[in-house]
Amino acid sequence: MAELPPAQRVASVDLGAIAANLNTVRSGLKPTTHCIAVVKADGYGHGATPVARAALEAGAWGLAVSTLPEALELRGLAPPERLLVLGGLTPDDAPAAASVRCSVACHSWELAGALEQAVPAGSRLSVQLKVDTGMSRLGCSLAEAPQLARRIAGSDRLALGGVYTHFAASDSDAAFTREQYSRFVSVLEQLQVEPGLRHAANSCAALRHPELQLDAVRIGIALYGCEWPSLRPALTFQARVTQVREITAGSSVGYDRTWRAERSSRVAVIAAGYADGVMRARSGRGDVVIRGQRRPVIGRISMDQMTADVTGGEEVRAGDWATLIGDGISAEEVAGHAGTNSYEVLASIGRRVIRRYQE
Repeated sequence: MAELPPAQRVASVDLGAIAANLNTVRSGLKPTTHCIAVVKADGYGHGATPVARAALEAGAWGLAVSTLPEALELRGLAPPERLLVLGGLTPDDAPAAASVRCSVACHSWELAGALEQAVPAGSRLSVQLKVDTGMSRLGCSLAEAPQLARRIAGSDRLALGGVYTHFAASDSDAAFTREQYSRFVSVLEQLQVEPGLRHAANSCAALRHPELQLDAVRIGIALYGCEWPSLRPALTFQARVTQVREITAGSSVGYDRTWRAERSSRVAVIAAGYADGVMRARSGRGDVVIRGQRRPVIGRISMDQMTADVTGGEEVRAGDWATLIGDGISAEEVAGHAGTNSYEVLASIGRRVIRRYQE
């Protein structure tokens, strides 16, 4: 068999940073508060299984994902009741949920009934009730939450493993966050059954509003070192320079000729494009780092390639590594150029990008 060529696109993940970030969050919480590591979307692009292992070894109580297939990938790393599927299920998904046997979010009477029917006699499935307190997305209403909780707790095939909600603006609207929390606590006081694990705080709320921690907090973006200055970014994204071109003044670069050289220039072609997670909105915005120097991104980002102006400074050659995230370029900086957030920047890193792990 022919030997594979060297990698052209690599995301290096520092698992030590994952552990350090979890401990940074835990340091501001009560010792009895559990941390649930959110590793959905392939661990926000970092790799779900390695990140999950690192988080659990660092003291995470459990794991959260979005889908049943994501839960299947991690089954066995944590007890079933500590592996929570946060995403919405339909009644048709109930047999699969019963088969996977992790903890699942329930948001409606119909889903509760379907889950109960799907679970074999003599077994119990852990269910966490999702209550909508103001996100107006997935969840049961405040009015129906107490009765639905009692419905789940009274089943001989379901177990009420927890009750939780999700804040809509914990990073931008403290007053509304506290209002959501107040609504949630009011619901908890009306349940008349043991709620199991009570949780509301996400990363930002855990760091900014630790008074809202309850029994557990869900650590997502903070686990990966983003959106908070005291955290360590865990990922560096690099791609190879495949060619360096000399072009004359007036020459254009890339699709739609959006960039034209004002002088004789050197252009580095880099083996990463929007299929790899380099968003097209980053075209002509921001920098990459090559040989320790920031170099401006020029022209359109295409599916497989991007370009940078490397005129002047240390000579750039084919085979050099260009750093797209890391070496002083944060996911937040990239997000600013692309008009999005660090979550999307990280989760968009594609399958062609090889992940490499450092303990």
